[in-house]
Amino acid sequence: MKIIDCKTNHLTNPLGFHLGQTVFSYKVADSRGKFQTDARIMVALDEKFSRVVYDSGYSTELDSLGHAAKINMVPRTRYFWTVTVRTDADEQETSAVNWFETAKMDEPWTASWITCDAQEPRHPIFKRDIPVGKELDQARLYICGLGLYEATINDERVGDEHLTPYCNDYNSWLQAQTFDVTDQLAKGGRLEVMLGNGWYLGRFGFTSRPDQAGYYAKTPKLIAEIHLDYADGTSEVIGTDERWQVGRSTICFSNIYDGEKDDTTLPAMADVPASLCSEAMAPLTDRLSPPVRIREVLPAVELLTTPAGEKVYDIGQNLAGIFRLKVDVPSGSKVHLQFGEVLQGGNFYRDNLRSAKAEYIWISDGRPTVLEPHFTFYGYRYVKVSGVDNLKPEDFTALALYSEIPPIGTLTTGSDQINQLIANIKWGQKGNFLDVPTDCPQRDERMGWTGDAQVFSATANYLTDCYAFYRKYLWDMQLEQAGHGGCVPDVVPAVGVDSCSSVWGDATCIIPWNMYLFTGDKTIIEEHFDAMQSWVDYITRIDGDDHAWRRHDHYGDWLALDHPDNRDDQTQGATDKGFIADVYYRESARIVAQAARLLGKSETAIQYDALADRILADLKAEFFSPTERCCVDTQTAHLLSLRYDLVNHREKAVKALQKTLQDVGNKLKTGFVGTPLLCNVLSDHGLDDLAYGLLLNEEYPGWLYSINLGATTIWERWNSVMPDGSISSTGMNSLNHYAYGSIGEWLFRRVAGIRPVESAPGFRQAVIAPMPDRRLGHIEAVYHSAAGTYQSSWRVLDDDSLEISLRVPFGCTAEVQLPYAPDSLFENSNNPLFADCANGICSVGPGDYRVRYEPTKPLRVILSTHSPIRLLMQHPGARKLLEGLGPSIPQQMWDMSLRELQAKYSQQDDEQQGRLDQMDQVLKALDN
Repeated sequence: MKIIDCKTNHLTNPLGFHLGQTVFSYKVADSRGKFQTDARIMVALDEKFSRVVYDSGYSTELDSLGHAAKINMVPRTRYFWTVTVRTDADEQETSAVNWFETAKMDEPWTASWITCDAQEPRHPIFKRDIPVGKELDQARLYICGLGLYEATINDERVGDEHLTPYCNDYNSWLQAQTFDVTDQLAKGGRLEVMLGNGWYLGRFGFTSRPDQAGYYAKTPKLIAEIHLDYADGTSEVIGTDERWQVGRSTICFSNIYDGEKDDTTLPAMADVPASLCSEAMAPLTDRLSPPVRIREVLPAVELLTTPAGEKVYDIGQNLAGIFRLKVDVPSGSKVHLQFGEVLQGGNFYRDNLRSAKAEYIWISDGRPTVLEPHFTFYGYRYVKVSGVDNLKPEDFTALALYSEIPPIGTLTTGSDQINQLIANIKWGQKGNFLDVPTDCPQRDERMGWTGDAQVFSATANYLTDCYAFYRKYLWDMQLEQAGHGGCVPDVVPAVGVDSCSSVWGDATCIIPWNMYLFTGDKTIIEEHFDAMQSWVDYITRIDGDDHAWRRHDHYGDWLALDHPDNRDDQTQGATDKGFIADVYYRESARIVAQAARLLGKSETAIQYDALADRILADLKAEFFSPTERCCVDTQTAHLLSLRYDLVNHREKAVKALQKTLQDVGNKLKTGFVGTPLLCNVLSDHGLDDLAYGLLLNEEYPGWLYSINLGATTIWERWNSVMPDGSISSTGMNSLNHYAYGSIGEWLFRRVAGIRPVESAPGFRQAVIAPMPDRRLGHIEAVYHSAAGTYQSSWRVLDDDSLEISLRVPFGCTAEVQLPYAPDSLFENSNNPLFADCANGICSVGPGDYRVRYEPTKPLRVILSTHSPIRLLMQHPGARKLLEGLGPSIPQQMWDMSLRELQAKYSQQDDEQQGRLDQMDQVLKALDN
């Protein structure tokens, strides 16, 4: 028996984080027992637990998903904790010793904000000698440098984080990081802090121009305290003040969009005293941002010489990050790197980055060097290098930067294309989870769009432990709402954006609810409830008595393909934006009601339940016929009707949805609103084959279209790149835009079949209902949920039998629904999977289960001339065969088969019959 994944506020041994309510969580593995009988958490000031400050005692109520402990914590103190678990098999085990360390909390800073001459373009380096004259017990650095900072002690970097102190609304709050510098300061030394521009001082946001200074401020600033605790019990604090010196680096330019310039030929400048900062500064808060680090190192795949004679590195993967490049060029040489996502005509290209220069410039002092940027990042796959004559493929290495979002979910299938799609979804998240959930990491935007974050949040929770990441984002969001009367700006941090939209703003309700559903920790609901409520109240005020919220300037089904204008530059779909707005207004009201009940706010719950009912009644009166036909006849409208329970007679809505798909050859026309719902809703209503058809469609529009064109991330548009490889647009066209990666939720939830249960959040209970399809071959899913590790796999064997295996973790139960299972299968008393079954549902506890059987539905679809033409058109090989027959068959005839068409419209003879028989042989050979 082992106790693993012990976390404090969803972080492993957090140093210097803002804690708020302290919540401990853990998991049990490799036990004989099935369930926890009781557990005990102890917290102490020492590893031997001689100074205990909290003891829960053994309790049957202690929940591994999250135990909130009331501890009277003090600043700058390390606390140690363990959990002891007893099981129903009379086991008892105590975890390894874990720890968390507080930062300054509410303790006043003795240090002062310092600054320097902002007119000098060379980036400043603030300096101070730190004498240590006796034996050091421990040393901590508490620091915030604006715009960005890098600290060194004796020329050795402090920590391994990049882009500190990260991105937030610097006018509302500032994050301070904590670093353990005990070893680096054991004998004293010099602390140097270099500042860059970043989001704070560099241009950023929609109003920025290449020649513009920062949105937030114009002067660099630093505050830092070094706390030295000595072995003799004494202590010392050295803080920033006017006694610090300021030197200048050779970096003479940096910002997020345009890159960095380092001129190592610049002469040394004399140090000058720092100045005290006279500006009023926002409050300092212990950090919330999980660290951004170099997470993956990717060597260049190839060094290309393009038709234009350019030297271009191909990394083989679109990513967000920086690089290392080995160079050895004469003094005064200019090395110039430019970054792009795609080649055009075989040549380097970056017009889709709009005004972002995305470059790195280095002027050589003649010494061999490994170049690496300090204060920027790039979204790229291709790197054009000029100024170096002897480039080699091994000289360049890509460094992927993203926040700490530990992977917890994996999927592997029998399809190389789907496996690539899964990889693209993961890389899309990595490239856009760089402190804030950005829309894209490459062009002059890189902002925290709320809509993208919202639609991807369920997929993110399947793939990664992103609780701490989203918690920081929601903290930003709550502060923005407080300054906007409850309104959620379209981007967070807002950077001057005051507009808001349905679906986008509803992120403030949907994201925390998904976090609670996936983790079972209601702390995020407690922290964010006021913001959730204020958003719904804001809409209510806007809506008034005449439904003004419907007429607000919403994005609607952004980038959907069904707008009647059908222009290349069209961004909004055909679904009535007022309809979408009301649907999400109601859903947010429902979530607030649920959250209120969870928090024991019964009267508030009743109030928002009533509001949701009123919105639904008004919505039906406006957008539905008396017979409950949705009068907004689009794919997205029917998806919303089904997903959010807008109709009582669901069969009619299902048929309407089917028709909107059939009318366009079973192709999707959905955008940012409809696409995340599409396959889930289809599968929820028995249309698995149709959902699979959409997934496996290789033509535009669809997920595999981009795969076949070599995509390594998710695109912003369904046709970001045309079939000939040309980019479709430069006005708004990102090749790393993760929203459509929300199909990942369906792959976990339906294809692998691992689904949460809202009444038992955190996967304490789950539904396991896999959905096989022979075209996929097999799937293996592993999900390290908050409660433990679930596994679900299925495989279609050569004899078309089905093999399913699954695992339910310690302390959990699951309802297992076997696909296409014969009734006789449930009579197998020798298989523990069938020990407790009713109505085709097997109720199981912790353990591993396996079964093999002949499904009642053939998993191989045998195509023939008796098949509906619509089915043939979904298969690439069959479609090519039909296209070779001559004129295309009108879509209104696609429900007929080729034999029915021949019988109705052609003279029947032996020759035609023979042709159809021959075609049957060809179709049969197509493995569908």
